[in-house]
Amino acid sequence: MFPQPNHGKSPLFSGSISMSQKQRRYPLKGISWHQGRIKYLLFLSCLVISVTNLSPASAHKVEVAGDVGGTLHIEPNDNPRAGEPSQAWFALTRRGGRVIPLSQCNCQLAVYAEPYAAGEPPLLEPQLEPVAAERYQGIPGAEVVFPKPGIYQLQLNGKPVSGARFKPFEFKFEVTVAGGSTENTQNLRDVNSNLGEGESQQLPIWAIALPILGFIGILIVVLRSMRGSGE
Repeated sequence: MFPQPNHGKSPLFSGSISMSQKQRRYPLKGISWHQGRIKYLLFLSCLVISVTNLSPASAHKVEVAGDVGGTLHIEPNDNPRAGEPSQAWFALTRRGGRVIPLSQCNCQLAVYAEPYAAGEPPLLEPQLEPVAAERYQGIPGAEVVFPKPGIYQLQLNGKPVSGARFKPFEFKFEVTVAGGSTENTQNLRDVNSNLGEGESQQLPIWAIALPILGFIGILIVVLRSMRGSGE
């Protein structure tokens, strides 16, 4: 008698078939898992970059009062220096994005040295003039010369002129003024003799290095786990 053909499946072939079936059924399972980790690493890298490049004087200052929004920008680069002329302008917009030019606003600007007592007269009252800045036309602007380095508060008050439609507002912007380029930094003092006790506006080196080193460590661990799972 001839041996009957074995209609059963060999364990070797059955294992390979089941494995190939799994691969056909879930061809992107491992890839999607790795893509998830890659996306997470990209998110961490963006977060580290944003933190290490953070600077209090690098962005416009924005305030909202009622139905009016105000954005303050000071040239140059929102980093005014004591004793040097700085151009300040205020982008005023109504709810919905419509710009409020100076011709429609009875605005006054007052500059105070921090800290100041209630009722104390302002240190400066610059005259506002219509200026063109970025995409804005005819918005309030003024040249300001801060006498000493320190912290100042710029108060902008406004109410509509006849025919304009927006609510009266008051904006308070805090501005940090650095020492002038011609001054000796060892003799710079705050307007209220407290600048030496204030915190530096620049991040220390260790605060920048730690997030970067942490990100590199996370990257190494994830790459090793990915390599181990792929073997």
